[in-house]
Amino acid sequence: RQSVTPMVAYGISNRFNILAALPWMATEPSGGQLKGVSGFQDFNLWLKVKAFDTKLGPGDFSVHAVLGGSIPITDYNGDYSPLSLGLNCPEFSIRATPQYLLDLGLYVRGTAGYHVRGTSTIERDYYYTTHGVYSDKVDMPDAMSYGVTLGSWFLNNSLQVEATYDGLNTLDGFDIRRQDAGFPSNEMDFTRAGVFAHYYFSFIPGFGIIGQYNQVLTGRNVGQSVTWTVGLNYVFGFGSKQGEIPEPTN
Repeated sequence: RQSVTPMVAYGISNRFNILAALPWMATEPSGGQLKGVSGFQDFNLWLKVKAFDTKLGPGDFSVHAVLGGSIPITDYNGDYSPLSLGLNCPEFSIRATPQYLLDLGLYVRGTAGYHVRGTSTIERDYYYTTHGVYSDKVDMPDAMSYGVTLGSWFLNNSLQVEATYDGLNTLDGFDIRRQDAGFPSNEMDFTRAGVFAHYYFSFIPGFGIIGQYNQVLTGRNVGQSVTWTVGLNYVFGFGSKQGEIPEPTN
């Protein structure tokens, strides 16, 4: 599975950001008779709010809230596990992210989110979960996500390094039956660990490179996958003084 994800963030003010992303994905099997698919997946839009920020001892404590959602923009088939592009359903999510940043640059961050999912449309009019259903509509179970991050800034805030542990619990659904492939409304739970690095180049203010590695540790109806990510980003300001670049944000 490979993906290319353009992403844009716009700072409305010091407390409000709007973020948007549109992933393009391609899947390809290493064997067997199935054929891979490719195309745009879901359009994602979020509003990020700094809800609370205060000086606390030798550091700063802040809480961010993120509200948003995603909606499929193509008619890809979500009932094509494990090669589908996604679940092919609308989703609304709300997430709270508290963080404590020490003056020395070390920080710890937590996150907890709730994901409300709509229905997925599949390319057949009968399916079996724990009982038979005559419909091409699948009611998708909601999910909860969580995570904790330990990180630090180095080299005069030009290098950010993090270690992460996160997971997702689907709140309903059913297990993959022995004779079946996966299904969009399966109960999908996993835990995952990874590392992340972000470096801002001094000779091009605002330009940075991102690297990330994640490994699924445990899973229920989820594959034990490894993910490598490499990205580029550029931060610039509107109405800033010439040569002034906004501070890097988490």
